[in-house]
Order: sequence, then structure tokens, then C-alpha cells
Amino acid sequence: MHVLNLGILAHVDAGKTSLTERLLHTAGVIDEVGSVDAGSTTTDTLALERRRGITIKSAVVSFPLDDITVNLLDTPGHPDFVAEVERVLGVLDGAVLVLSAVEGVQARTRVLMRVLRRLSLPTLLFVNKIDRRGAREADLLREVAARLTPSLVPMGTTERLGTRDARFVPGPVPSALDVLADHDDGLLAAYVDGTLTPARMRQAVAEQTRQALVHPVFFGSAVTGAGIGELLTGVRELLPPSGGSPHGPLSGTVFKVERGPAGEKVAYARLFSGTLRARDRIPFGAGEVAEGRVTGLSVFDHGADSRADAVEAGRIARLWGLTDVRIGDAIGEPPKERRQFFSPPTLETVVVPGAGVDPGALHLALVQLAEQDPLIGLRHDERRRETSVSLYGEVQKEVLQATLAEEYGLGVTFRGTSPLCVERPVGTGSAAEFIHQDGNPFLATVGLRVDPAPPGSGVAFRLGVELGAMPYAFFKAVEDTVRATLAQGLRGWRVTDCVVTMTHSGYWPRQSHAHQRFDKSMSSTGADFRGLTPLVLTDALRRAGTVVHEPVHRFRIEAPADTLGALLPVLGGLGALPRTTDTLGALCVLEGTVPAARVRELEQRLPGLTRGEGELESRFGHYAPVTHGAVPSRPRTGHNPLDRREYLLNVTRRVGS
Repeated sequence: MHVLNLGILAHVDAGKTSLTERLLHTAGVIDEVGSVDAGSTTTDTLALERRRGITIKSAVVSFPLDDITVNLLDTPGHPDFVAEVERVLGVLDGAVLVLSAVEGVQARTRVLMRVLRRLSLPTLLFVNKIDRRGAREADLLREVAARLTPSLVPMGTTERLGTRDARFVPGPVPSALDVLADHDDGLLAAYVDGTLTPARMRQAVAEQTRQALVHPVFFGSAVTGAGIGELLTGVRELLPPSGGSPHGPLSGTVFKVERGPAGEKVAYARLFSGTLRARDRIPFGAGEVAEGRVTGLSVFDHGADSRADAVEAGRIARLWGLTDVRIGDAIGEPPKERRQFFSPPTLETVVVPGAGVDPGALHLALVQLAEQDPLIGLRHDERRRETSVSLYGEVQKEVLQATLAEEYGLGVTFRGTSPLCVERPVGTGSAAEFIHQDGNPFLATVGLRVDPAPPGSGVAFRLGVELGAMPYAFFKAVEDTVRATLAQGLRGWRVTDCVVTMTHSGYWPRQSHAHQRFDKSMSSTGADFRGLTPLVLTDALRRAGTVVHEPVHRFRIEAPADTLGALLPVLGGLGALPRTTDTLGALCVLEGTVPAARVRELEQRLPGLTRGEGELESRFGHYAPVTHGAVPSRPRTGHNPLDRREYLLNVTRRVGS
């Protein structure tokens, strides 16, 4: 039996979860269609999801479709949970992008479609809610072609649109030939010759869809069931099944981690190659590779998951026994590299425990939540007994607060949300410390040079000394400590886009007394290099100098043209820089940049400025130097190498000679 891993994606309230319910009902997996409003849906399993009526965590449910097992992945639509969508995209074979026949293309729809096209992921479009008053067909197709993609292949037409009796009538649409012929000259020739058959057209649609050259469009209603059968036929005939050989080397990726009833870790993994069996000992990890034994397996089938002895390539499985596994870890051989599709969080807030809440229990709960969403980005300050988290937006903060209260019994509040800045070196700086010189209490010699690098290049570590000059473990200790130290720059922000070169090295070989006992006081250890490196690196950073950069979002606003006069002054007051202004009939389109810290305020003020008709699309663009107000700093955590005396007292209990 073939397997198809299918994602359902959409803007909030387009009907994505309702469509999932209808598909499961049509396939015979559930007896009754669940309701988002009633909190009875199959995939929204969290109490918080049912109460708020939104999807927060991705969910997997399976159903049979003739000779295909479809693993259906329902994903969140709200932009604050973009990390969930990102992880799911990496394991899909195809997708269904859901639009509303009334609201049409929305800001989030455009973001998702850009990513799907960038990935060349075969995608069907499903226009939902054709039974609602105000539903559109021809007008909506023109809107989709203009704002999403012109490569549309309508798979039929609608009848009685906007009524409870609305239905989808499958059949050839003349405009489809023009789109398909752009990628297949033989189709046009066959049409001219009169030899073009419906079967040949259908074959062309399938081939070009699987290459992500075109996007078939279906209309229907998740509420009434109209068009659902035709959509399922499209899923079966037009999307490619999973590939990968069960006899190849084991290769997969973990895209979700949750805790079982007994607190055990359960990993969701997609296998791209090979076969995984219960009790197999396997390597896993994203950087440093660990090993673990799989103590149990389950696969998804007919709306439930059932225990299995083995899982083959193409399937999604739940794994038990990998206690140190994290989201993003490769299983076996790493799959082909997949880039991050969405930007990282650009906001940060401090979690404040309520009355009677133990800070230790709160930290443990946050650690467990970070296992399920690594982009939460925990940062713990032991001295202040504070934990900060990184976020995409205010809704995510509300959900985190509710989760801590309901699942862990911990009442919390938050401090104000602030932008998550970075520091970049502006020049070159060098520093070095030598064994037994200038108050160096460590049995290590370390010299480092910091050079600026192009934006987006990250951090590179290089050796300017011979690799054989000292044991490799000491070089590794320096590199690891350099990367850890750069998490906090001169003003407390992560330092990025730089090259750190080791310019000096030295150590004392292992010394022993006559009875062959190791004398640590006369022998260098990795701890010496880990202790000295932060002092040398921060000294080099001081000499190089750093500039704090804040996150900046690119924005696109569509609003009535007659509201432009009221909109522009507000944008200026928020620090936004409009770059282009176009007019599309009665609409104006503004594109530009705005500081990430002001996006929330822009979202709140836009409806009032545009009579509720304005539409904002924003996404992370770049980091830019802070040019307004005081340069922000961030409280440091751990031992502070910027204060040499305090650092040495804490690390060595001595200041040095």
C-alpha cells in the first residue's frame, strides 16, 4: 500500500480543521463531523485548542483512500504558531492550501503560498465555504491568479453559489489548457489537431502538479460536503506518493516531540529511507550525534495509531525510548538538507511566577514546553531567578500562559514584550593571554581575533595555528566556548556575522608524580581553556566594537486609496519606511519596512485607520542598526567575563597573581 503525507494549510478561519473533519468523515474514519465551535474536532486534542477554536499544535491522523494510506497533518493557521507549520513542511509529500470563497486571498495565504512554491511542494487549492452568502468563483480565481500564482488549473465550476445547495461540478475548463500548454507544447498541438482527449488532459494535470508547475483548484464546502469527493479524487490522482526505499540506509527526521501519560518522551518522525524496527539501536541528533534504543513504535492507520514491530520508508511513526531526542533531530543518516522556511522569533519576554509558584517548578515546566517547541528559546538567569522566552506574538504568550496554568497548575504573568536584538562587530579586534603571564590563572594560552562577516553568514571559527600544536580536545573546548560566549555580547545580545580566528595556543602536558598520579596543578585540562576563552573573546570584542541591530519586518498593506492620507503619518510615527506605493483601482498597496517592536501596534491601529478594510502582511526582513532612542541592552546571565575580577572570583575563586 502506498503512503501519502498530506498537509492542510490555511489562513485563520478559512475552514482548515473543518475540512479535515469532513475528509475523515467521507473516508469513513469518523461517524460524525466534529465542530470547531463545539470543541469536538478530531485533531484539536488540547483543551486549549477546543476552547479557543484554533489549532495550536500540528496533529496527525490517517485514513485510507483506495490503495493509499493518507497521513493527514493539520497545522496551525495563526502566524504566532508558524514554527509548527515549518516543521511539518519538511515531512510532506503534498499539500492542500485552503481559501475561503468569501474572504479570498488573505495575508497568511500569501506567506504560505510563497513557501510552498519555494519548496516546489505539489499543492492543490481548495476554495471552501461556497455555501456562504458572498461566495465568489470567477472573481476569486482572478484574485488568486493576481495575488498567489497564475499557474491555476480550475478542475470544474460551481452551481448555485452562495446557497446551501451550492455544489461543485467537475469538468474541463477552457482556461486550463492555456496554463498547461505553457509547460507542454504537445497539448496545444493535439488541441489544434483535434486529438486532445480528456485522459490526455488529466495526465498532463497530474504530471505538472507533481512537478509543482501548476496548482489544480477545487471548490466546495466542508460544512455541507460539497466538492469533498472530487477533492479526494484529486488527492489520489494528482499528488505523488511517498518515495524512499525500505531497503536503503535508515534516514528520517523528528518533527514533533510530546510527553506521554507517564512523562516519557514520544517523538514523531518521518522516515525517508530504510526500515526502523522496535529495539533497534540508532544514531540521532542535529549536531552532536547520540545513540538510543527504540523501545516502541506506532504508526497511524484508520484514524488511530497502533503499535508496530517495524516502520518502512515513507511512513510517519511515533517512537519511544529516545530520551534525549529533540525536534529537528535526524534519525540515522541525515536527510537532504532543508532550509528554515520561516524566520525565527523576534520578540522576547520574561515569565513572572505568580504568588506561591516555585521558580524551580516553573523552569522545569518551561524546559518541557521548549522540548515541544525549540523556538521558545529559553534563557535562564540563575542569579535573578528569571526565565525569558522568545515569541512570535501576543497570542503565543496567551497560549503559553494558559498552558502553564492548565497543564502544570502554575499561574504566571509576563513583562512587556521587547524586540530580540543582535550584535554585530564593526571592526577587527584581537586579544591573547599566555600561561603564567599578566594574571592569567589558567594553564592555557589562547589568542583570538574577531573580524566582521557579511550579514546572514552567522559565526565561523577558524584556526590560525597548527592543528597539531596541542591536543584536539583543547581546540574543541575553545571553539565550543567561543560559540557559547557569543550568545551574549557587549550589551548582552547574541553576537552574529563574524569570524573568530584562534591566533595563539599553548598548554602544559600531562604531569605525574613518581607514583604516576595525575597532578592537575601542573597539567592543562579542557577546563582551563573553557575558563580562559571567555575573557580573551570579550577583550577582542571590546577592541572590535559591536553595534546593536534590531529586527525589522517587511510589510505590505492593502487599504482603500482614500485612507492613504491618514495612514502615512501613523506609519511615520511608528518608524515605518514606505518604499513603494501602487494603486489598484480603489485600493492602494504600500510596501516597506517597520521595526518588529512596532508591528503589534500597527496591527491594532490599522482597522481604525482604514474603516476595517485594511489588510496587513508582515514578515521578518533583516536586522538594522538601532538609530532611535537609547541603545537597548539585555541583562547578562551566568558569569560575566566583562568584569574580570568578578569572573575570576566566580570561576576560579581567585583573581590571579
